[in-house]
Amino acid sequence: MDRGNCSSLTEFIFVGITNNPGMKVTLFAVFLVIYLIDLLANLGMIILIRKDSQLHTPMYFFLSHLSFCDLCYSTAVGPKMLVDLIAKNKSIPFYGCALQWLIFCVFADSECLLLAVMAFDRYKAISNPLLYTVNMSSRVCSLLMAGVYLVGMADALIHTTSTFRLCFCGSNEIKHFFCDLPPLFVLSCSDIQVNELVLFTIFGFIELSTISGVLVSYCYIILSVLKIHSAEGRFKAFSTCTSHLTAVAIFQGTLLFMYFRPSSSYSLDQDKITSLFYTLVIPMLNPLIYSLRNKDVKDALEKLETKSLF
Repeated sequence: MDRGNCSSLTEFIFVGITNNPGMKVTLFAVFLVIYLIDLLANLGMIILIRKDSQLHTPMYFFLSHLSFCDLCYSTAVGPKMLVDLIAKNKSIPFYGCALQWLIFCVFADSECLLLAVMAFDRYKAISNPLLYTVNMSSRVCSLLMAGVYLVGMADALIHTTSTFRLCFCGSNEIKHFFCDLPPLFVLSCSDIQVNELVLFTIFGFIELSTISGVLVSYCYIILSVLKIHSAEGRFKAFSTCTSHLTAVAIFQGTLLFMYFRPSSSYSLDQDKITSLFYTLVIPMLNPLIYSLRNKDVKDALEKLETKSLF
């Protein structure tokens, strides 16, 4: 439906995380620390990978883009949420809401697909290490990333266009702390069956593709590792995958719980907590997971610290 036929809604108002004044300052301090760690950890990871020539490999190329996605979608949500915790006016312009969702969706979808690409990269590295740099050349890596971002952008544009052409002729109060689609659907007085079907179909396809890609890649990885004769070699091969598997399990598990649980178990408070986890906490965890469990990253950090000292 064309918005020209609807009432002229110019802004939305967020309910926010809590209406308890006593908790707002505490939550602001906690989430400010988490968001600052998001910024520092992900920016640090990107800069470290760019600066250290030993990290100029396909694995770290993809890892830098993972940090970039984390940084972008957490920034789309985090600053506005922090301001709303201490401000009286929790409004966001109509097109500001559309822009927030667009940015969030582009990079959240891109991260889903990127995790599958990273699993494929690990398979290539373990199954044929001698030809790894040939098979995963800079051109191949760039094309894979271009595909990831194009799919993310296309999905985000579809959802943004279809959602923000709906009629919003009732309340403009979003019972959330950012412009997510389910709370927006509740406010619409248009028929949203098509929107819900599109959301479920496209998001389901992306999730299915990602999880299938990861599972297939790791099946081949296991077969390749079993061919390695030494126990030390098998351990080393598996250890390079643990960080990625941890990141996949946390991110995909949270999204599946958020969007594919039965509607009968829906809870507004539970929905907010889950959203906080994947919009702020996961972007903080990813660089920590990869840096704490990765010897190359630790060595690069030590070299950078040594250069800074001298």
